[in-house]
Amino acid sequence: MFGGVGNRRLLGPALAVLVASGGLVVFGPGGGSAAAAAACAGRPVKTVGFSTGELRLYKGNGYACAVTAAKTPGARRQMSVTIQARGGAPAGDSGAYTRMAGPVTVHSGGRCVRAAGAIAGSSAETGWVC
Repeated sequence: MFGGVGNRRLLGPALAVLVASGGLVVFGPGGGSAAAAAACAGRPVKTVGFSTGELRLYKGNGYACAVTAAKTPGARRQMSVTIQARGGAPAGDSGAYTRMAGPVTVHSGGRCVRAAGAIAGSSAETGWVC
């Protein structure tokens, strides 16, 4: 009876639950940086840290993208991010956020770009990145 078909049917769901619960432990939720990275397409070209967070700039396929990410997500606080391609109009995002401001994307077409970000009074700028 131990090697019968009935036992195999019970083992399948039990094994599936065991594997799924183990997968949650091994592959649990990640940090905030993964969320910011997933928000912008392209490759990271510059990261500027400041006291309350960091400004991240990404470029790829003729576009540039920027986000301002908090070091410690939590209570809502004023955050902003602005990005501008040389010769173009700036684009931005600001508001009371818990984790990050942005993503903000502009068409750069191979031109230099600059970005600025702020969280609760602390700020950073990238300068022109070509």
